[in-house]
Amino acid sequence: MVTVTVRALTGDQILAAIDDLAALRMTVFAEWPYLYDGDPAYEAGYLREFVEAPDGILVAACDGGRVVGAATASPMQAQKAEFRAPFEARGLDVSRLFYFGESVLLPEYRGQGIGHAFFDHREAQARKCNASAATFAAVIRPADHPDRPVDYVPLDAFWRKRGYAPVEGLVTHLAWKDHRDAADTPKPMQYWLRRF
Repeated sequence: MVTVTVRALTGDQILAAIDDLAALRMTVFAEWPYLYDGDPAYEAGYLREFVEAPDGILVAACDGGRVVGAATASPMQAQKAEFRAPFEARGLDVSRLFYFGESVLLPEYRGQGIGHAFFDHREAQARKCNASAATFAAVIRPADHPDRPVDYVPLDAFWRKRGYAPVEGLVTHLAWKDHRDAADTPKPMQYWLRRF
């Protein structure tokens, strides 16, 4: 039995794994609730941004030489305007805020503590960078969405156990193409936040 290892990757290591990481993001985000019809070139470019962001971190879960999960984080100041805008509109200081990007893990590896390890690594990086809080955004889908699986259990309880809570009214909109769509459409994304 191969043990899964979880570790932070540095710039060159991220670059070497970009194709695998891009494929992983597309596989996991194709599932509910994101339903993302991904583009490999976009994914590779997105991951390169994290390599270039000062103090950014990419945490990888590897089963032998295979990347089976990944999570990203970087200072909110390094994020695009649409990520920062809801905080800035409220007069919140983004210079002390750390943004947690995706946390993706293949289904067969879930429920083994890897998600907690992803948060542990990212929170440690946020504290190292003197952040006063960490935040992430989760897509909001209607309860009656036709693609919602009957047995779907949202991650809200997991996030709350880690000390995160949704911030009322703190929502941004990001556009991507769902499987059933012909083009990108904006989706509401609810911010969750934990103060350190």
